[in-house]
Amino acid sequence: MTRVQLTKDSIDLGIVVCDAEKSLAFYRDLLGFEFQGEMPMPGGGTMYRLLCGTTLLKLVKANEDPARPAAGGITGACGYRYFTISVSNIEEITSACESAGHKVAVKPRELRPGITISIVEDPDGNLVEFLQIA
Repeated sequence: MTRVQLTKDSIDLGIVVCDAEKSLAFYRDLLGFEFQGEMPMPGGGTMYRLLCGTTLLKLVKANEDPARPAAGGITGACGYRYFTISVSNIEEITSACESAGHKVAVKPRELRPGITISIVEDPDGNLVEFLQIA
């Protein structure tokens, strides 16, 4: 059986966004992801690259907006619905997101002993889960 032979310990994730400035304000300014630069997309649009640890988040703003933003919660549709970021300050980051006007879909709660999660929506309704291990 052939398996993937990794050359990096994380994946890169692309998110098509409706408003690049709002998404950069969320991921870069609020969450503190490190801005790596921007580049034109083949076929039109712009990609903004941000680092979260070794994960590269690629925010893509197409020249024309997609038909609709993400919605419906985790089980609202098939496909990629959320991603998880392991943190040590779940209460603080969740409060900061809420104070900045982002919907908190799940307030910090203990999922199982020693595991706390919260889930917030980015500007396009994509779900970002924060996970803290005691």
